[in-house]
Amino acid sequence: MRYPVSVKPFRGQLDVAAFAGVFLLLVVFLLLTRLVYTPGVRLQLPAATDLPGTDRPTVEVAVDSSGRYYFQNQEIAGPVLRERLQAAAAEAPEPLTLVVQADAQVSYAMLIQLALLAREAGIHDALLATLPPPLTTDPP
Repeated sequence: MRYPVSVKPFRGQLDVAAFAGVFLLLVVFLLLTRLVYTPGVRLQLPAATDLPGTDRPTVEVAVDSSGRYYFQNQEIAGPVLRERLQAAAAEAPEPLTLVVQADAQVSYAMLIQLALLAREAGIHDALLATLPPPLTTDPP
């Protein structure tokens, strides 16, 4: 059985108004996405290369530029953080390593204070989280 073909190829002029409308909608969408709230803490981690990692279980704590602690996606005070780290260290089958996600503006004193807080909680090893260095396109 043969079916009649009623589709004919378009051979006319393309309408520029349709393309302009789609382009303007795309521009508006891209501009409005900058206004949408993104949950989380804005950190600017420092960049570094060839730093050691760990193969042991880890627990992460973030510190923002104003010195506030964040644990398990929640802002937390120092004494409560110590209790939560103690509980995490007690539940772990082997010793934990603290991974500190500290903003580049955090002072050295704040990092030491966090390391001492973790040591009181029973976590003796700490590592600093970093970003890889930016790629350069310069030829060698």
